Amino acid sequence: MRRATLYSSSARNIPREAAGPVVAAPVTRRARIGSWLRRRERALYAGGGALLVMGAVALHAVLAPAPQTMTEKQVQAAIRKTLDNRPATASTAYEAVRGAVVMVRGLGTDAAAGEVQKSVGSGVVVVDSGIILTNLHVIASADRLKVVFADGTESDAEVVAVRSDQDLAVLKAYTLPDDLQAATLGSASDLQPGDEVVAVGFPFGIGPSVSAGVVSGLKRVHRPPEGGTPLENLIQFDAAANPGNSGGPLVNAKGEVVGVVTGILNPTEQRVFIGIGFAVPIETAAAAAGQSPF
Repeated sequence: MRRATLYSSSARNIPREAAGPVVAAPVTRRARIGSWLRRRERALYAGGGALLVMGAVALHAVLAPAPQTMTEKQVQAAIRKTLDNRPATASTAYEAVRGAVVMVRGLGTDAAAGEVQKSVGSGVVVVDSGIILTNLHVIASADRLKVVFADGTESDAEVVAVRSDQDLAVLKAYTLPDDLQAATLGSASDLQPGDEVVAVGFPFGIGPSVSAGVVSGLKRVHRPPEGGTPLENLIQFDAAANPGNSGGPLVNAKGEVVGVVTGILNPTEQRVFIGIGFAVPIETAAAAAGQSPF
């Protein structure tokens, strides 16, 4: 028996004339808005970013403190404060060593005038028991020695050691101040040309006097104007030094003694400072006193 053909009842199988005209689905408001947003997506992102930037700038302008205008008086005060806060190398170094610097006086006897001062120089206390470093030429012609400490205490002193090849002498004072402090010794081996140094002493018996300069050279050789064996391995410096500075300390920026002033270059008979001074390294000077600088 022949099967009957089955047909779908779907509209697509119905002839167009029989199904009637196709009606489009209505477009909703949400769909129209979504389509509009999709077409303008890039423009909207760019505009939103610009608005965020403008908002951040406006917020900063509102919250940031208004710039303050300084008066002339305030500007001057700020300048003075800056200048006052500068490192004071010379004064700091001097404060660290001044209590250990002494005047050394060489005394002698004159038939007509009695006791007279034959020489004057400087020295530095390296041991608080009264051990003092100075130059041999400061005390060489004296019959008796007297030292004057930073607080004004005067004391007789004796020579306990000499080292003529480096123009060094070691003294021991008999009477000491109650609060005598020895200088802090550094190391000349750490010095470089250009390093700041300070010379402290009694030029022409005036002092204590302070002068500042730099290390001009190392391992120099100097022949004393009075003649004798040349001094070797010296520190050359340009801090002002004059007769009377001999035996005083050469101090680095940290207030440590790195040398003992021993002479100046004197190409003229006036014996004035021309910018070239010499000091014995503290390692050599301390060894003469039986001390280590470290």
